[in-house]
Amino acid sequence: MVLVAVRSAGALHRLLDVLPVFEGDERIGIRFTLVPGSDFDVDALAALERSGARTVSWDEARVGRHDLILGASPKGPLRVLSGPRALLPHGAGFNKTIPGEGSPHLPSGLDPHHLLADGEPWADLYALAHDTQLAALTGHCPAAAARAAVVGDPTLDRLLASAGHRGRYRQALGTGGRRLVVLASTWGPESLLTRRPGLPAELVGQLPYDSYQFALVLHPNEFSRLGSFDLSRQLAPALSGGLVLAGPYEEWAAVLVAADAVITDHGSSALYAAAQGRPVIGAYDGGAELIPDSPMARLLARVPALSSPAELDEALAAAAAVDTVGLARAAFARQGESLGRLRDELYRLLGLAPRAVPVAAAPLTRPTSTPRRPAAFAVRAAVSGHHVRVERLAPGTAEAVHHLAAQHPEAGPRHTQSAAVLWRRASGGAAAPPSSAWTAGGWTARMLDEAPGCRTAAAILTPERCLVRHRTAGTFTVHVAPVRADGKVVRPDPAAVVSAVHAWLGAAGPSKAPVSLVCDIGPSTVRVRVEDVDPGDLDYEL
Repeated sequence: MVLVAVRSAGALHRLLDVLPVFEGDERIGIRFTLVPGSDFDVDALAALERSGARTVSWDEARVGRHDLILGASPKGPLRVLSGPRALLPHGAGFNKTIPGEGSPHLPSGLDPHHLLADGEPWADLYALAHDTQLAALTGHCPAAAARAAVVGDPTLDRLLASAGHRGRYRQALGTGGRRLVVLASTWGPESLLTRRPGLPAELVGQLPYDSYQFALVLHPNEFSRLGSFDLSRQLAPALSGGLVLAGPYEEWAAVLVAADAVITDHGSSALYAAAQGRPVIGAYDGGAELIPDSPMARLLARVPALSSPAELDEALAAAAAVDTVGLARAAFARQGESLGRLRDELYRLLGLAPRAVPVAAAPLTRPTSTPRRPAAFAVRAAVSGHHVRVERLAPGTAEAVHHLAAQHPEAGPRHTQSAAVLWRRASGGAAAPPSSAWTAGGWTARMLDEAPGCRTAAAILTPERCLVRHRTAGTFTVHVAPVRADGKVVRPDPAAVVSAVHAWLGAAGPSKAPVSLVCDIGPSTVRVRVEDVDPGDLDYEL
């Protein structure tokens, strides 16, 4: 029987990445127990319950002998359990120390204070990810180093095995042609979210929505400390603007696979993005936690830093010139080999020969966190003949804009009553009887009657077709061509096209259809056809 001793949700997630080493072996039974003493054990217990794993109480786990004990944290009373003990990797290297815990300036994974009991190593195996970690452990705790093995990092191997799924992850996140920038925050007083709590909302609020998508990867300890209710409340401005809050198990890693760049503090999760070649931007102001000359310290020393959202474009260009893969090699060795090497070590402790079945890292599951779609935008527009460029910003922006556009009624009365453009999306399905539904023609006419400030009302019928009614220019059917490039099809948000058509109609005045427009929306150039209204579109049920 293998006992998995869990002290926090983060430790549990690491251990779940390791357990495939036992797949296909009917001789192995697995039980989980919650190790007491952590400030972050509440979410660990909840995660265990969600996993469907069989659990035993700590009191029960202390009785009798186990064939193997797996842990991913050297802290707590793991040493009182009886049986061979394996201490597995807890993160990407040893980059951070916690002031006031253990020996000064040492991370717990290298600290004799945590690794020794009565002067002797209490674990029978210390699994490490890189040879430099073994050298550091030898310097700080040679007795533990004598029982160490460099096996690689199972979590990194899952990310690498998921590279071919990158497009699927981006599709699940609704990224489209936008650049996905991930903010990575560790936990504690020096974390990005503690020191710069407003940064997610600032980025979402100041950067064009159709050019950038932002996501937050947060340390599991922060999920445990704050709880989902308080976390959602604190991040509400950013979440309402489309921020993706990645879940603490698997999803955070899938988001890193999907990312185009990462903004990070001194937490080690950015090293996983660096190992995939993603550009990294620093957002750490220094402190007592980052260990000098650690892989994370060397990465932060080489990449550009972000002082304000206005510098993002410049920082991204500078970050793209940094060889992050080379810097990440200092944290990860034996890439793609971790489960095989770890299986050999664990079965050695069990005194068994492993089954002759392949063992390989499993790709990550698709993200399930669906970002909110903003219901209102402040729109910058530039019209030059039949060429229109629009940028959609948060409605509270201080930038000079052309108009406010709002989704009715989702945007709420404050925005819908002052918007020059109102739009509504078709439901996509008939309501169950009895039912009453607006037609596209009826609803757009009603909006112009009810909202004196509204100049354009639009019904988005499909991703490629809209009905647009302008107060003075008339009513049109607008066709939106999908953008095809590099073998991909990208469909822009039709609401952005509505804003472009509104700006053009305002600049051109009454115009005889059909007219072809070229609309720049974020990184995409979209072909738009404005035609005389199709009677069938007027009767389209919303």
